[in-house]
Parts: sequence; structure tokens; C-alpha cells
Amino acid sequence: MTFPGFRLIQGDVVQLVTGVASVTIEGSITSQGILHDGCGFVELTLPDADPQQRRDLEQAQRYRYRLYHNETLLYSSPHLVLSETRRTKDGTLVVTGSP
Repeated sequence: MTFPGFRLIQGDVVQLVTGVASVTIEGSITSQGILHDGCGFVELTLPDADPQQRRDLEQAQRYRYRLYHNETLLYSSPHLVLSETRRTKDGTLVVTGSP
């Protein structure tokens, strides 16, 4: 699967892999394809967690992830180039990338 489409995919576990680290995050997690200026991006929204995650992702610049719900794989991303990381008002981390 290279693009998750524009519908929201909700999971409860994500395995996030960068070039140097791998982390498993549990909680309310969403993934969705978005279109911005004619380009397709994947937006991954993670629950409030360790503030170091954002810094680690920004330093890695490339990542991939696997999103699960009840141990069933919902989406496996290709390697993505980091476009943006941001925190929302409620503390969730939003990571945007493109193939």
C-alpha cells in the first residue's frame, strides 16, 4: 500500500521506524492521505507522548510506519520523507510525509 487514500484510518498501535530507531506507540492513532498544492502526503496523528519523538523524527528526516488495530495490519507506509511535524492544542503529534 503506497497511499492510504483520503479516508481516515484509525488504529490503536503504530510501529514507527526511522533510519536509527524503531518505536511502538499505543493509543488513538489516525492515518490519512491529504492533498496539498497538488501533491499527495500522508498525515499520521499520534497521541500525546514523549516530547523526544518529535525531535527524533525531525533529525531522521525519513521514516515509515505500520498501523494496526486489534493486532490487524491496516496500513504499511512506504519510506516517507518528513515534510512537517507539529503538536496540536491537545498535545497530539502530527507527522506529515511524502513518498
